[in-house]
Amino acid sequence: MATRGIRGAINVYKDTPAEISTAIDTLFATLIEKNAGLTQEDVGSILITVTHDIRSAFPAKAIREMGWQTVPMMCAQEIPVEGSLPLCIRVLVHWNTDLPQNKITHIYLREATKLRPELAEI
Repeated sequence: MATRGIRGAINVYKDTPAEISTAIDTLFATLIEKNAGLTQEDVGSILITVTHDIRSAFPAKAIREMGWQTVPMMCAQEIPVEGSLPLCIRVLVHWNTDLPQNKITHIYLREATKLRPELAEI
């Protein structure tokens, strides 16, 4: 079994704990739906980054509130590149799976589709 990375990103409309929680719920529901077999038992860890304008809540807390209590998570700040998408949450899920990397579905939602248009679902 190999460890594969699943990338995902979503933006929030404003920096509030409720908005961050809603965005994380949407992103993870889509990640789970599009990557059949993804369960927390097979996830080694999750890295979450946020842009500098997100300060009201930790996105990892919203993931834990979805029941992902045993998965190690870390939040960090994205580098502040001029012109980058504001109010953006990015995730990298380290998934232990037998699927080849080209069978992994990466999820980019809302305005975050601009980050990787070739991976965004239409």
